[in-house]
Amino acid sequence: MVVYLTTFAVFLLVIVAMAVGYIFQRKTVSGSCGGLDGIGIAKECDCPEPCDARKKREAREAKHAEWKKNQII
Repeated sequence: MVVYLTTFAVFLLVIVAMAVGYIFQRKTVSGSCGGLDGIGIAKECDCPEPCDARKKREAREAKHAEWKKNQII
């Protein structure tokens, strides 16, 4: 049981240290290499028009967002 508590305490200490570092530096969280934007790609697929599946998904998400906005409760 002592091993589990010690491990939990160490993980908690590391998480707190990372949070304090993030708060004081006030930098956004980003990947180590800058991601796709670092190599000049604006979006994941880099195509001029989204595919039909993506259009359907975005329409469904917009409909769900509209429903949540108009929800009474």
